[in-house]
Amino acid sequence: MTPPVSLQPRSTAQSPTAAPTYPSKAELLACLPFDLTKINPIKAWGSLALSLGLSCLAYGLGTLIPLQLNAAPLWLLYAAVTGTVATGCWVIAHECGHRAFHPNPRVEAMVGFALHSLLLVPYFSWQRSHAVHHANCNHLEAGETHVPPRSDSKAGQVVAGVRERLGNTLYGVVSLFTHLVLGWPLYLLFGVAGGEDYGSPTSHFSTAAPFRNGRRRLFPDSFRQLMVVSNLGLLVMVIALILASIQFSPARVLLVYGLPYLVINAWLVAYTWLQHTDTNIPHFSTSDWDWAKGALQTVDRPYGPLLNLLHHGIGSTHVCHHINPRIPHYNAWQASALLQNSFPALVRYDPTPIHKALWRIATRCTVVSQWEGSEGYFYQSQPSR
Repeated sequence: MTPPVSLQPRSTAQSPTAAPTYPSKAELLACLPFDLTKINPIKAWGSLALSLGLSCLAYGLGTLIPLQLNAAPLWLLYAAVTGTVATGCWVIAHECGHRAFHPNPRVEAMVGFALHSLLLVPYFSWQRSHAVHHANCNHLEAGETHVPPRSDSKAGQVVAGVRERLGNTLYGVVSLFTHLVLGWPLYLLFGVAGGEDYGSPTSHFSTAAPFRNGRRRLFPDSFRQLMVVSNLGLLVMVIALILASIQFSPARVLLVYGLPYLVINAWLVAYTWLQHTDTNIPHFSTSDWDWAKGALQTVDRPYGPLLNLLHHGIGSTHVCHHINPRIPHYNAWQASALLQNSFPALVRYDPTPIHKALWRIATRCTVVSQWEGSEGYFYQSQPSR
């Protein structure tokens, strides 16, 4: 197998290289055989059983930890382990949203809806916005998530000003906190980091004003019924948490459910942030963007065998996932190898350890600007000549 191309940080002293030649969408899809999209029920249900079984075991152990201050280290360990394990359930629901879990769409929708509702994710609303993300990956106007502000925009000037005032280290800490702790709820509630075309704010919970002021509608009126169903799923879960608080105490519910919930959200944002962001990954405006070019601005990273098992390889096989999201996770490894062999100069892989890559992105990826004579908008400024 041809080794994947290494994604190394672009030096600020390096001149922009010639734009690569990208294949068409048909050429990309042609290198991935249709058989890779076939669903294996044993592997699919086995993956669900693994994630759901480990999650139930972990949450059950949380009910046994004493509500005492001296148990704080144990609670932190519980949160890290349980949130990490339960992220696997999030990934299986993600697979359901792409029609890659079960051949029966009703069964698939029920599984995805149940799993995401348990994790306070509005399943059908997320499924819609996530499909928009896949259709417009790394598109500055029509992209749906992790869309950076341009340096000459009002938002870009604010972000750049904050970074200048805080300095590199403090800005990195603030960026990690806002992304990993606040990022997911802010995205669901207000569409933070969405593309320019959809206006600001947008919401996964309502299509009414003020969430409908963009050039495009992220959630058209025809989608309202499914949005209501998503909201009802969350309402049932919230009621269940309230009843559990009455039965067992609010502190017990906040610790058993709330702490892992924060860790799940952090994993989710970390994965998506690292998949679509780095100092030399371009974003494109409408005049330069096309589907194949956008889909290939995605990065596979080394999460190691344990996390790849628990999270079904979502961070290490994400390039092929953007080429064909109907490929189940257990076939994604083979698909990744085929894709790397077919387009070794275009499939991105960054061997940087995850914590170092995350710090690099948090400190250096703020606003984007276009280099003269090159395609795309980059996080680094134009080098002097």
